[in-house]
Amino acid sequence: MRILGIDPGTVVVGYGVIDSEGDEMTLVCFNALTCPQRSPIGERLSYFYNKLSEIISRYQPDAVAVESPFMAKNARSALAIGKAQAVAILAAANRKIPTYEYTPTQIKQRAASYGASSKEQVQEMVRLQLGLAEAPQPNDAADALAVAICHLREMHLSNLLASSEQEPR
Repeated sequence: MRILGIDPGTVVVGYGVIDSEGDEMTLVCFNALTCPQRSPIGERLSYFYNKLSEIISRYQPDAVAVESPFMAKNARSALAIGKAQAVAILAAANRKIPTYEYTPTQIKQRAASYGASSKEQVQEMVRLQLGLAEAPQPNDAADALAVAICHLREMHLSNLLASSEQEPR
């Protein structure tokens, strides 16, 4: 299974692609898309949509996992990030690829086994799980890889639960 993880933003969008076979995870690629902060939001969203569409075409993921904005800090910021999240979901939906959304706490829980992990702890766990010499940079790309790992762990857990329910007692 190939998963594209996306960390949406209005100036920087991180992305990361991983492959999974059984319990093995392999890094395919990661990076961040950046727009000038002062450009109009419509231009930035259009740029992100087009670039994410290219990434989806190039890497052909089986699923796209996107981080949901966190509302408690700043509602205005969360609404803006929600626009970038919608663009990511639209890019996947236009190619008939299923999308999944995860909260920051879910991502931390699945990627680092602790829902209140620091950014540095999550990045270190991403590094370790993917067998990298150092944590992926920029941070937005590392966060996107954590989203992809979260989805992979969530799918494994769902499959385990489904198979245990089918076993006769």
